[in-house]
Amino acid sequence: MRPAPGGLHGRVDGGPAAARCRARVALTAEWAKLRTAPALLVPLVLALLLTAGGAALGDHALDPVHLHLLGVRLGQAAVAAAGVQILGGEYRTGLIRASLLAVPRRLDMLAAKATLLTAGVAPAALVGVTAALLTLPTGTPLLRAAAESVLYLILIGLLALGVAAAVRSSAVAISIVLALLYLMPILLPMIPNPDWQRALYRLTPATAVQALSTTVDSATLTLSPWQALAVVAAWTTAALLLGAVLLHRRDT
Repeated sequence: MRPAPGGLHGRVDGGPAAARCRARVALTAEWAKLRTAPALLVPLVLALLLTAGGAALGDHALDPVHLHLLGVRLGQAAVAAAGVQILGGEYRTGLIRASLLAVPRRLDMLAAKATLLTAGVAPAALVGVTAALLTLPTGTPLLRAAAESVLYLILIGLLALGVAAAVRSSAVAISIVLALLYLMPILLPMIPNPDWQRALYRLTPATAVQALSTTVDSATLTLSPWQALAVVAAWTTAALLLGAVLLHRRDT
């Protein structure tokens, strides 16, 4: 008997309806795994707490919004861990084989993981950022910085997912992402050529968070806040595309 078109192992070919059906199957499979083994819960709760922790730094600063959003720089590590864990953990345990049996199209699986990761990071980031800024008076700069900080954390999670898909190792993936986020700002001043130093500073995701949270004297920044977010989005897109290509070409 031929499997039903929408079944877990059924084949659905062509058309928007088929694509929606495959996406629904992939999301169902990924959600079932997360419910039985909630690997994202701990890093997402940690991300929320670390991001909200900026509220404890006080308001006595030239740019209190920037001060309160310093927790984003800590929360991004937990978000990166969540992005790596949602796929890298399956390679570590061997669960990836079962995942690919349930969802044979690798890109459908990656898209489902990206969707669920975004659905998990977004509320954690929103609550964390809101808690960090809760005591400050609301205004356009604050709302802009808050929105961009939430988007930034979502992009960091997806960046980590893309890296995990490319390297297939949780340890290697988290090392790469944390180096981009924390090690690059330390290494950049060591570059002897000031032109290269400035260019790399503008293109490094680690320096973007500085611009995103700045609400005072933003004209002195090398990138505007939205340009900085675009840099992070470009890194995330490149990581996801590379991860998708390598995931598609490999056997597991």
